[in-house]
Parts: sequence; structure tokens; C-alpha cells
Amino acid sequence: NSFSSLLLRPSFCRTCAPKGLAIIPSLALWLIALEMAKIHTIHANGSLPKPILWHKMHNYFTLVKNEINPSLSADVPKVEVLERELAWLKEHLSQLESPVVFCHNDLLCKNIIYDSIKGHVRFIDYEYAGYNYQAFDIGNHFNEFAGVNEVDYCLYPARETQLQWLHYYLQAQKGMAVTPREVQRLYVQVNK
Repeated sequence: NSFSSLLLRPSFCRTCAPKGLAIIPSLALWLIALEMAKIHTIHANGSLPKPILWHKMHNYFTLVKNEINPSLSADVPKVEVLERELAWLKEHLSQLESPVVFCHNDLLCKNIIYDSIKGHVRFIDYEYAGYNYQAFDIGNHFNEFAGVNEVDYCLYPARETQLQWLHYYLQAQKGMAVTPREVQRLYVQVNK
């Protein structure tokens, strides 16, 4: 149990499994999708801010580009290559038509508290929260299945698991049945 789960409810709450999200049962997947759908409906007083992704990427790149030392590794691309890749990403990913919604932006397993008694999950640690692309927040969450310190992409959710999760999410978000086409569209956006 993490410190945060002890604060919330000592004997009933726990963060999800330390080996990543890949072993979470279907009920918990549904609860996480439901909670994310709720968060994604938080509005900004009638206005729709721009996604923070590009601003954060630009800030990060500005910080590290002066630190890239060509002698450190032949595997690190040159600054010019990284700048072109960032411009390409912005151009192509902005065209996906993913809605801009309020996002957690850091939904790794330690930031999910599961209360088995009440039958719900809650998210904690909102320091990276802000408006961003819906598909980014979901895709980033799926990426967290692979782990943080010991990354194993064999744990990345299979297509079927993603489709099931996305179905839960869309159904919770819309409050009604969703079509396979809607689920497939979101799946494509999330996996770009």
C-alpha cells in the first residue's frame, strides 16, 4: 500500500499492482475507463484551451537540446533531426481530430487508487493535469501498462483489451450504447 492509499482508507484502498496495469481484472479496467471518462468531461468555463502537449514538448526540447552531447552516444539523433520529428508529429497528430479534454496526463498505476469496498477507483497526483488530446491521455495510460522502472512492452495491452477498454470508456462518456465504428475510430486515434 502506498502512503496515499493509507490516507484515503487504511484497510480497503490500494494502488493497482506494482508490476503495471497489465494484470488488472476486467472490473477494474471498466472502473478506470469510467473514471477517465468523467474527468474528460470537465469543461473550462465555456472555452476550450489548446492542448498542453506541444507546449510541454517545446519546453522539454528547449531544456535538453543544449544538453545533447554528440560524443555521448551515436544513438542520439542530431538536434536538427529531433526538431524535424517534433514538427512532423505536431502536423500529423493535430490532424487526428481527437477532442481536447481535461486530462490527467500521468495515469500510471501508482496514481490509481482502487477501493474494493466502495467498488470504485480514484486518480491522484494531478501535477501534470491539463487540457490535452483525449487520445493522448488514453494512449499514455495504455503505455503505462508496460511499467515505469522496468519497462516490458510485452505487457502493453493487446488490441482486444484496448477495444474493450475503449468501449467501456465511450459508453461511460456518452451514457449510451456505442457502435464498433466509434470504438475503432478512437482505437486508431489512440494508437497513432
